[in-house]
Amino acid sequence: MEFENTRNPDVEKPIIIAAMQDMGNVGSIVVNFINKSLGTAQFRSVRSTKPSFIYDKGGYIDIPEEKWEFRYAKDFIIFGGGRGQPQDNQELNELCQDVINVAKQYDAKFIYTVGGYHTTRKFGKSPTTYVTTTSQELLKLVQNLGIETTPTESVITGFNGLILGYAKLNEINGIGLYGELLEPRIPQYRAAKTILETLEKLTYQKLGNLSELDMKAEAIENRFKSDKYSNDI
Repeated sequence: MEFENTRNPDVEKPIIIAAMQDMGNVGSIVVNFINKSLGTAQFRSVRSTKPSFIYDKGGYIDIPEEKWEFRYAKDFIIFGGGRGQPQDNQELNELCQDVINVAKQYDAKFIYTVGGYHTTRKFGKSPTTYVTTTSQELLKLVQNLGIETTPTESVITGFNGLILGYAKLNEINGIGLYGELLEPRIPQYRAAKTILETLEKLTYQKLGNLSELDMKAEAIENRFKSDKYSNDI
């Protein structure tokens, strides 16, 4: 991994939201939405030196640049987004540790991560966001707010789970928010919206006009229905 600082942000005790692309692109949708809504500025970047895939462009290949950014705004540091996450376990652990290092540098008290929660439950246009925390004390606080917690035991893989483990090991409060989805191959804007609504409730911060995500969800769903109908003919 290659790490580069471009500036020193003027933030103190920020909320950190750190998530990478996962099923349904939920992590990237949330991170990209917050960056756009809050008008964040980049201050640090990370590049992978070990490509996890290549593009076949029809007879020749191209190696994609895998890059992730740390960005900031008042009271926030946002990390992640992008088009993927490292498949190499060492790089994944390096990324998690770097987020922890940044959290300590700016005296962050909370790290939030987000992602998709694959389910078979039929929820129509109203998916639920389930929350898990790094301690039983945090769990009680979340439950007192009337927020749903993860209903069953499970293993959370990838950055959007592992970062909570790093937060706990470093005695930083962490909360993971995972939005329900049925089809992980399609961008899940409704899951992202319910995650953002829950984030607003937990952070007491307004994160933007979420109606934009409803419109994107409708467009994706209509296209998916059209493609399915064409395939059935």
